Amino acid sequence: MNLSVKSTENAEYMIEQIKDRLRMANAGAIKATHFDEEMYVELHDLYTMVMKRENFSPSEMQAIAEELGNLRRK
Repeated sequence: MNLSVKSTENAEYMIEQIKDRLRMANAGAIKATHFDEEMYVELHDLYTMVMKRENFSPSEMQAIAEELGNLRRK
């Protein structure tokens, strides 16, 4: 899978991987359809950062969730 290519499928994959890694309780609230292609690069950057780490503090998890919220379509 080439995540550098902007596609709905790639966005969905990255979002699912982020939710799995963070074990998000309200994961159903975040869907790929909520994101614009304009935010794809930012989403990819967030995905890359999350996948590099094994553990997150509660404040880091909150910051990542907030960033996902900021990337959502308005």
